[in-house]
Amino acid sequence: MAVTPTIPFDRDGAHHGFLRLPYSRDDSAWGAVMIPVSVIRNGDGPTALFVAGNHGDEYEGLIALHELAATLEPDRIRGRVIILSALNQPAVAAGRRVSPIDGGNLNRAFPGRPDGTVTEKIAHYVSRELVPMADLVCDLHSGGRTLDFLPFAAVHVLEDKAQQAACTAAMRAFNAPFSALMLEIDAVGMLDTEVEGQGKVFVTTELGGGGSATAESVAVARKGVRNLLHHLGILPGAPEIGPSRMLDMPDADCFTFCESAGLMEPIVDLGAVVARGDVLARVWPLGRPGQAPVSYRAQRDGLLISRHFPGLVQPGDCLGVVAVEVDGA
Repeated sequence: MAVTPTIPFDRDGAHHGFLRLPYSRDDSAWGAVMIPVSVIRNGDGPTALFVAGNHGDEYEGLIALHELAATLEPDRIRGRVIILSALNQPAVAAGRRVSPIDGGNLNRAFPGRPDGTVTEKIAHYVSRELVPMADLVCDLHSGGRTLDFLPFAAVHVLEDKAQQAACTAAMRAFNAPFSALMLEIDAVGMLDTEVEGQGKVFVTTELGGGGSATAESVAVARKGVRNLLHHLGILPGAPEIGPSRMLDMPDADCFTFCESAGLMEPIVDLGAVVARGDVLARVWPLGRPGQAPVSYRAQRDGLLISRHFPGLVQPGDCLGVVAVEVDGA
């Protein structure tokens, strides 16, 4: 195995170290990528695997898991908590969505390869060594530099309805302000798909965006990860539960994509109620004075839960996502 942990996974106590991945490069012939990992364990019990930094420009999870690793005390828990507070460490260090080493998008690289690129080797280790240890996996995401989201936890539609029900129960325990049955544009190679394929309970999030974090979005992540520990029985007591509005993304009509390059003018803000045909954004052609903008419209009735964040857009960019609010969580 190319990746070597510097700490034990099966010993009681709080252990903080690295997953060491050899990486020979110009400035360090026998160098390594050092991926931070913490294991807090106390006796037999469930295992929770928390991941942040799957993409390197998403910060709520990074903050919440650094704090969890620093404050979770072994004598307060029953079972094991594995914390990957900056999984795609090269991308996190660079503040980029993808790895600056190989250009790899880690969340499209699973299950990875033991003889592949750095990104593929990280994915392979997580898939083959860490996910099998876990009863529940939580992968914390936000919109990064290019998207902004209403803060939600999410699960997917699964063929195994008992597994989907267990995922949904965990999502509700996370208790973000919104809870979503999420449709992915492309789920091939995602950690989500790998974890679900192994039959595990999986919860993901989108907690904000714009390449930064807010006090509110960090608070959602902080509460959510501890709620999951209560939900699993790793921490004593019940989760802290407040209102959560349930969202559904039933089909591709939820997404509005850009077909022109230019300057984006948002017409409605996140959280707005829209009807099919309402203009979500206009794109003005830069350097073409006197020309009218192109209007982009909602394809269904619902709630605007995501939008493109930077002021400039290109063809193919997702301009907005409209979800349907339903009874539920």
